[in-house]
Amino acid sequence: MRIGVFVGSFNPVHNGHIKVVNYLLDNCYVDKVIMLPTPNYWDKNNLLDVNKRVEMLKFFENDKIKVDDKNNRYQYTYQVLLSLEKEYPNDELYLIIGSDNIKKLHMWDNINTLLRFKVIILRRDTIERNEYLKEYEKNFIYIDNFENINVSSTEIRKGNYNNLDERVKNYIIENKLYSNDR
Repeated sequence: MRIGVFVGSFNPVHNGHIKVVNYLLDNCYVDKVIMLPTPNYWDKNNLLDVNKRVEMLKFFENDKIKVDDKNNRYQYTYQVLLSLEKEYPNDELYLIIGSDNIKKLHMWDNINTLLRFKVIILRRDTIERNEYLKEYEKNFIYIDNFENINVSSTEIRKGNYNNLDERVKNYIIENKLYSNDR
């Protein structure tokens, strides 16, 4: 089985994230997707408690979408992939990233271990991939025809809920999760 691993802050999970997952499943790039919210990010702070983000992701869980709440203790993506490799020894793992991540790919911890796995890169914004990836291209699957929707998690946290699933919106409001709801 081909399993996509979608690691992110999901602060909060929005329609753009779900569109990525559905696109990869509907177009048979992967057979299943594991969504894993990280407890922290080296370049992000002020993340909502990981358990709240897991709860919001659970709205989308089904037989093809699994929310992983046990491997989010790892600090680095390569550690997550190594752990999942043990959990799914007979499956092929594909890391899912947006092309906006490739600018900093050379800074990812233990990049050589991470690149043992296949990496699906979805076009996002106007990032020119060739400029950044010359030395890493071996295991990359580029998806240039993905129609990205421009969603800002920052705007959502400020109260613009236009690109949220109704269940996530209600959860945010009911639990007063972001500044506008407190």
